[in-house]
Parts: sequence; C-alpha cells; structure tokens
Amino acid sequence: MHLPNRRRFLQNVGRGMLAASVGPALAFDLRLATAADAEGSDRLTFGPQERLVDLLQSSSPDTMLRLVVAELKRGASLNELTAAAALANARAFAGEDYVGFHTLMALRPALTMANELTGPAAALPVLKVLYRNSSRITEAGAAAHDALQPVAASASDAGGSKAIREALHRRERLDAERALVASTLDSPATGFNDLLPAVEDGVEVHRIVLAARAWDMISLVGEENAATMLRQSLRYCLKNEERAAERFSGLRAMLPRLMEKHQLETRPWGTREVDDAWVTEMVQTLWTSSPDDAAEVVAQAIVEGIAPSRIFEAISLRTNQLVLCDPGRKKEWAAPGKPEGSVHGDSMGVHASDAAHAWRTIALASEARQRNAALVLAAWHCAQDGGPTTDAAKWPARPLPMQLERVKGTTQVELLGSLDEAIRANDQELACAVTSRYGAAGHEARPLMEMLRGYAISQDGALHAEKYYYTVRSNFEATSPAMRWRHVVALSRVTASEYGHPAAGLEEAKGLVGA
Repeated sequence: MHLPNRRRFLQNVGRGMLAASVGPALAFDLRLATAADAEGSDRLTFGPQERLVDLLQSSSPDTMLRLVVAELKRGASLNELTAAAALANARAFAGEDYVGFHTLMALRPALTMANELTGPAAALPVLKVLYRNSSRITEAGAAAHDALQPVAASASDAGGSKAIREALHRRERLDAERALVASTLDSPATGFNDLLPAVEDGVEVHRIVLAARAWDMISLVGEENAATMLRQSLRYCLKNEERAAERFSGLRAMLPRLMEKHQLETRPWGTREVDDAWVTEMVQTLWTSSPDDAAEVVAQAIVEGIAPSRIFEAISLRTNQLVLCDPGRKKEWAAPGKPEGSVHGDSMGVHASDAAHAWRTIALASEARQRNAALVLAAWHCAQDGGPTTDAAKWPARPLPMQLERVKGTTQVELLGSLDEAIRANDQELACAVTSRYGAAGHEARPLMEMLRGYAISQDGALHAEKYYYTVRSNFEATSPAMRWRHVVALSRVTASEYGHPAAGLEEAKGLVGA
C-alpha cells in the first residue's frame, strides 16, 4: 500500500469509528461522514469541486453557514460556492423535488445580485439561497441519499434528440439519460439542443425555467459537469411525462405542423426593426389570442423577418400585464407566507414572466430550429396563461388612476421614501403608483432597483424573489425606454406583496460576515 493511500485508509478508519460513536446526524455536522458513506462508492462525484459539494450537501443549515463563511474568509469565491451548491442540489434532487429545483433556479439570480454589491453584504444573496438549499436537503433526507447517480455512456452510444425523446415517451429513464449524456459528450451545446425537443413536449413554467437554468449554470459549474446540469431537466420531464402526454397532446401535434408550414426548421432570424406601436399591437394580439393562434402570429412575424428581440419584448410585456392586472390570491388559495390578495411567489403573473424570460434564454442559446421553436412556444405559453378563456384581459392594470392621486412628492428622494413606506405597509397599489410616477419623471433607475433588490434579498419571497428580480432586471434592459418601467412597476407590486416574511438564515449570515 502506498503511503498516501495508507494514510487515507487510517484516517477513514479513525473517522468511521468516531462517526459510529456519535451517530449519523452529528457525524454529518462534524464532517465525519458524507453522503458517500451512506451510498457506497458508486457515486457521482465532481473532482476538485467535490470537497465543497460534499460540504454543502452533508451539512445542516446552521453548520453550513459557519463552514461556508469560513471558506470565504480563506479565499473561496462566491462563484465557487454557487457552482458547488448547484452540483450538490443536482446530486441530491435530480430536478425532481419542488423546493429543490426552485432553489437551483435561484442560484444564478442570487449570484447576479451579489455581483452588484460590495463589501461583506455581497455574500448575503448567495448565503440566503445556500441556506435554503441546505434546509431542503436536510428536510428531504438527501444529505445521506443521492437522487442522481452516475450514468455510463460513450460517444459511440446512440444519442441525438430522437433517441432522447423516444426514450422519454417510453419512460425509459436510463435509456433517455444515456442518450443525453452521449450527446453532451460531443459538446454541451449539442446536448442542450438535443434535449430541447423533449422539453418542448410540455409547456409549463417549471419545465421551461429548469431547462433554461440548467443551461445557464454550465458556464459556472464547468463543461465537464454539463450532463449533470442537463439531466435534471430530463428527469423532470420523465417524472411528469404521463401527465404531459395527456395535457399537451395537441401542442405536440401543432408544433411540427407549424414549423413545417413556415419552414422554421432552418429559417434564420431576421433583423427588421419595428416601432413601439408594433410591439403594443402584438401585446394586445397575444392578450386576445388562443395559444395556437398566438403561435401562428409569432411564426408569421419570424417569416416577415421581424427582429426577435422585439417579438420577445412583446411577449415579456404580455406576461408583465398579468402581474399588473392580477386581482390577487383568492382566500381559498392562500397559504402560509402567501396571504389572500398577495401576488408574490407562484402567482400567475410571476410564473408567466419567469417562463417568458426562460424561453428567451433558451432561444439565445440554441441553433436555428430550436430558437424558432422557442419563440413560437413562448407565444403559445404566454397566451395559455390568462388567455381569452379567462377574464384576465378585463382586469384593470396597475397603476390605477385613483392610486396615482395618492402619490405625494415629485423629487427622487421623496418618491423613494414613499415607495419604501408603501412596501413596508404591504400597499401594492401605492407601490405601483409611486414607481410609475418615478419612471415617468425620468429619475435614475439604479436607486430604485437597489431598494427592490434589497427586499428581494431580505424577504423570503416564497421561492421566487430572486428569480423574479432577475427576470425584471433583464426585461428592463431589453425593453424600449417608453415601456420598460412597466416591468419595474410590477416588481414593486410583488415586493410590497412579499414584505413581512423575512428570509430564513439571513440574520445568522449577516452576523457571520459582519454585514
């Protein structure tokens, strides 16, 4: 036995004896045992990142915070910790746990928030989501159990979109995963594009956002872990295939027919610019169209060479209207942290907006066939949410005229103070009115967005605060100046709705980093 291996063997023996004496729960907290000890040696591991991944998967929430802050003080970066958290989440949940995949979706937005901050407080958005991640892993018993196991595949194995999709339809998990891994061995982009036809077989928010975020995280976790990220999306689809096959049978027939009709398989994106009036008219069309009709309208726009940025702008504004028009949760839909009248968390508008943003992410990362499919399906998706079969288009959009009359002050300082008061009073209507006046007055967006970001960090947000801030931040930049403030008005409303439910673990994190 070589000396390093002998030393490791003796260390493991000693560690195992101590772990046995204190019990498994305390052993995890003391870093004496890992999930690998419970699972055996046949485990998905992550090379140089494994130490941090294991720390994040096998530590209780409070212990995790102390250990992670110690890692930061020793020089670990927030990028490294976020990547490790993504891998720990993937191994623990495989995209099959509701809170688990919502937490994965929040990691990139949290890191984006952190990069906008300076000093000790910069770590807080990431630590907040890491605490949520560790809490769910502990609750689910995933510290000692991996949902995602290694999958053996080689470049010679049958891969490609057809193999993945057919295995999914047969609900043959191992065949589907092997095909995806084989595609990803060619390149992460190949794996992603081959996965997308399976994702497109069902259009609902979690399916779409998880696929987009899985792709988005590859740049952080490394291309060598691309298959791990993408397998989560596939596993979600596999878990929900029975229901999706029934619910989306019409969609599965419509999409190939529409793609062939308009030759969208290979059609390049156009560059024809249109004015705001065109965008406004498209928003109205999407409000009043059935999903199939909305898909047809957008397909026609692609054929006409309309710049996709303007098409997506219209889609994002259509979903934004759902936040502005939402009458709030009904009494029978209220839940802890989501009271009657609230619009944060998994509300129709927040979900629709996050989904539209995810479709844009998918389109921008895809080849010709998939980018056109993403545009068409984004339209189909947004028309499905609050479409003509509901009364959504009849609901009044914020800000309401009577609420605008309540706004006091005109200066930047006065309006920011009024917005802060409205948020703390859970006054959604006034928050919308103040933000609308602020934007109309031409004040700088940065101070107001900083305030809303602060609340997205400090409040729980029912799993959606980070994601929705990220969506609005992106949509604001991608929307024309005349219409972009609608997105911030919606974020102000959601922020006023979610206030009063502090994020778990945040006060402890502040104390540890000295923020």
